[in-house]
Amino acid sequence: MILGTAIALMAVLMLVAGFEMLMVLGIPALAVKAGFFDRMPDMILVQRMTGGINQSLLLAIPFFLFAAELMGRGQIAGRLTGLVRALVGHARGGIGYTTIGAAMGFGAVSGSAPATVAAMGHILYPELRRAKFRDRFSLGLIVSSAETALLIPPSITLIVYGWITGTSITALFAAGLSVGLVLGLAFAILTAIEARRSGVAGDPRASLAEIGLALRRAGWALGLPVLILGGIYSGLFTPTEAAVVSVVYAILVEMRVYRSLDLKGLIAIAEKSAVQNAVIFLLLALGTALSYFITLAQIPGLLIAGLEAVRAGPVVFLMIANIAFIIAGMFVDPNSIQLILVPALYPVAASLGIDPVHFGMIVAVNVTLGMVTPPFGLDLFVASSTLQTPVAEIIAGIWPFILVNLLVLMLVTYVPGIATLAPSLLM
Repeated sequence: MILGTAIALMAVLMLVAGFEMLMVLGIPALAVKAGFFDRMPDMILVQRMTGGINQSLLLAIPFFLFAAELMGRGQIAGRLTGLVRALVGHARGGIGYTTIGAAMGFGAVSGSAPATVAAMGHILYPELRRAKFRDRFSLGLIVSSAETALLIPPSITLIVYGWITGTSITALFAAGLSVGLVLGLAFAILTAIEARRSGVAGDPRASLAEIGLALRRAGWALGLPVLILGGIYSGLFTPTEAAVVSVVYAILVEMRVYRSLDLKGLIAIAEKSAVQNAVIFLLLALGTALSYFITLAQIPGLLIAGLEAVRAGPVVFLMIANIAFIIAGMFVDPNSIQLILVPALYPVAASLGIDPVHFGMIVAVNVTLGMVTPPFGLDLFVASSTLQTPVAEIIAGIWPFILVNLLVLMLVTYVPGIATLAPSLLM
């Protein structure tokens, strides 16, 4: 009990004090080792950290991030957007639906919400304003639509959850597709209400010839999600192999077909991607160490005993878990949220008979919410940098989407079939 309290208290104090997440994860682990396990050889902790990230599954993360950077800098994002607009742009508020559909499409080839904001923001924000959507709503729509990239496979968030819990990535991807579509539909309903309220018109209806042209222009771009998802669900290759294929495909398309990228640009993207991945894997290694001490402190067992003492079942536990994730999401990046909370909460969920895929979707929706929740939602700052707009202005436009997110979270939490139906049919 003392050990668990020490870990939690130290991490919370460091978060409040504004320490970097690398220190929030690392210092409590090192301090607990020094104070409670001083006789433990240092090499054991090192082996835990290196062994935790020495898994082929995690290789999917750097490859998908690299592919996302390639596509964001090239033409794949723009051509996907053009196709979606040709299909739905004629509806009232069609550019709003285009934003949601294009974000989901880009998410299906990148798995990264910040990359989706950066790639789609500068393309769609001027179009949303030109269509007479309110500025704040336009900003909120771009930032929120990018959240679907954390649910639509290949989702890096789901890969990290699967690594922590040992849950099937294929099953998580199937569930993520279902939940991502529900979230996208909810955003579309909100967009329809706003379009009617603001008197937003649609584009002229595209002719069959124009749709055919957009389809031909986006043909190579469409090939990537088909290749990735089709390959995974057909069993042709694993998620890790799919990540490698996505990089090779993106390089060939951007450099040889679209010719939007040269060797110098490729090297610059590789350098940027390498720095991002170094930070992520250091976080994962430190998270492994912290999870090890959470296990030694028997925190999951204490939580289970506490719930049994007050006779709390799955309904109450999931409410508590959601509150914990929502609060953490206001201050902590998505990977760190999972590294801190999932090792403690997942065993409790399992003991209560909650399906691991269902719990994974609850975690994923909370993580997507955290990406846009003030004061430190990561996508808020990515959008501010991309669109040259004050963060306060973006926050002002995000609140309706946060409410929609919370409604979807409640649906996913207490209607398990939304998350579990697709995996059960697939598996």
